[in-house]
Amino acid sequence: MPDKRFRISRAAEIRPRPVMLAIAGDSAAGKATLTRGLAQALGSDRCVIFSADDYQRFDRTERTGMALSPVHPDSNYLSILEQHLQLLATGQPVLKPVYDHATGLRTRPELVEPNDFVIVHGVLPLHSKLARACFDVTVYLDPAEDVRRCWKLQRDTGERGYTDQQVWESFEAAESASISVIRPQRAEADIVVRFAKIDGRDDPPGTPLSAEVLLRNTIAQPDLAQILQPALTRTAHLRLTRDTDGRPVDSMHIHGYTPAEENAAAERLIWNALGETDTEIPPCLGDTGTGVRSTPLAITQMLLRYHLMRGSR
Repeated sequence: MPDKRFRISRAAEIRPRPVMLAIAGDSAAGKATLTRGLAQALGSDRCVIFSADDYQRFDRTERTGMALSPVHPDSNYLSILEQHLQLLATGQPVLKPVYDHATGLRTRPELVEPNDFVIVHGVLPLHSKLARACFDVTVYLDPAEDVRRCWKLQRDTGERGYTDQQVWESFEAAESASISVIRPQRAEADIVVRFAKIDGRDDPPGTPLSAEVLLRNTIAQPDLAQILQPALTRTAHLRLTRDTDGRPVDSMHIHGYTPAEENAAAERLIWNALGETDTEIPPCLGDTGTGVRSTPLAITQMLLRYHLMRGSR
């Protein structure tokens, strides 16, 4: 028996280990949009997308009359999610539950086999220390609350069959869980991204949102200080500021309102600075899915791609 256990252990050790990225955030914070373009840029043959929101304990009918919102930890099988994340992080497949958000029903589970990259997105992937330990890079999406609510209203009424009234009621039902368990994940992320309008600007409808990207020193961040200078680009700038805990942090501001020509030049500048001097910028970066391209989204995806590619070398 000791020999058999040793052989099993050795077999597990030689499995290729994927690079794991977590994208956390409240409901309709933009996680799926950020993930979609990033995964396409990495290549569907190398990247696996994994939804942490599929671990629902109850379907929509079962939740009727319950005090728990679907984003509350008690509404999710988080211990199973932790086990599955550990397996994926060591290169092993999992049989993942699937929750159909359009119908509110649990459907057939699916076999997920890790590849070079695994992107896990959801409301609670950074909720526990054990889950966080599975990731190489962690991101928290923190859009302005009015922006998030607008996105959620559009998505839930357009794609998930809710009425306007039901969506507004869901905000109230989920607020307690958002405050107590979702938003605290922000403090655990290596990168925090906030999409918002710029105060005091009266931009025309359809103008892409701007973004602030906090680059914490919990991982080795790319050095962009030399290229993000006013003389080189007006699209983005980098400054040293204070994080919510008072510690210094690099804050990158990416404007959504600058002209397309300047945005394209800034994207190329950053793409080259991230080591991509011989390749074109994938057109999927910056695709919002609404027909409007966003340079702040594209540059955010470039940064995440940089970290994932760096971790795979």
